Amino acid sequence: MNWSNWAYLGVGIILGIGFRWLFAKSANTSPNISPVISESQETVSQLRQEIKQTQLAYQMAQEMSQFKAGFLARTTHELRSPLNSVISLHQLILSDLCENPAEEREFIAQAHEKALKLLHLMDEILSVSRTEYGTNKLDIQPRCLDTVFQEVKDLTYMLAANRNFLLQMSPIDPEVHVLADHRWLRQILVNLVDTAITQMQEGSIWVSATVSDNTNMAHIYLDIPAHALPESEPIDLMKHNNETSQTKDEKVNLSPGMKLLLNQILLEVMGAKLEILPHLTSSESTDSLTRVQITIPVA
Repeated sequence: MNWSNWAYLGVGIILGIGFRWLFAKSANTSPNISPVISESQETVSQLRQEIKQTQLAYQMAQEMSQFKAGFLARTTHELRSPLNSVISLHQLILSDLCENPAEEREFIAQAHEKALKLLHLMDEILSVSRTEYGTNKLDIQPRCLDTVFQEVKDLTYMLAANRNFLLQMSPIDPEVHVLADHRWLRQILVNLVDTAITQMQEGSIWVSATVSDNTNMAHIYLDIPAHALPESEPIDLMKHNNETSQTKDEKVNLSPGMKLLLNQILLEVMGAKLEILPHLTSSESTDSLTRVQITIPVA
């Protein structure tokens, strides 16, 4: 072996020792760098998640604020009409426009009647509000849906028959039970059917229900003519009419839009949901229908 071979061998040994030292150093320093990178990535991920949660909370708070503002505006609109009637009657009396004491007493009696009806409307709204905030407790138990349907039919059948409307309620499996407050669920369905009958000029009402095995939810459908249940009611709070808007014998009732809103609040308290689906066409006729859908948990 000549001197050149010894030289190559020496260089190789030196390079091997150098590479080995570099690999050992990198192995010793990498555990210290890796946790820093891992912790940084975890912090960024947590910050992104917190930002998304904050944005979602802000959107929910904004929607709730708009909902409450709309509820207050609609409530004010509902109570304004009977209150205007009371004010108008009192103005007639205070302005000495009554021809005799008998007429003055008649105006006082009308004002008293309007005030009682106004109190009744306020009681309806307050009852729902107390239920929403937990003051009035709900008795949520498994309820037979077929029994509820039969009770609703008994309470609304004559009203539909008197106006020559067909009220058809599809039979439900007696084994189907839903989680709800029996009194409020029955009242909500009666309100929906009653509102539809009041607003209808012609047509029929179909009430049915299905059960979704995948979601463990029941869907109650109320198919009515498209004109019978307005999806929204314009409220112009800038207009103020001091004239008496109701006659003496006319009942003071909540508007269809207000009833729909109160029913929606009650269903949400029970863990259910009320929706108005797009218009559809009846299989028996070409009339346009509106479907009101209630989604409620199955027991």
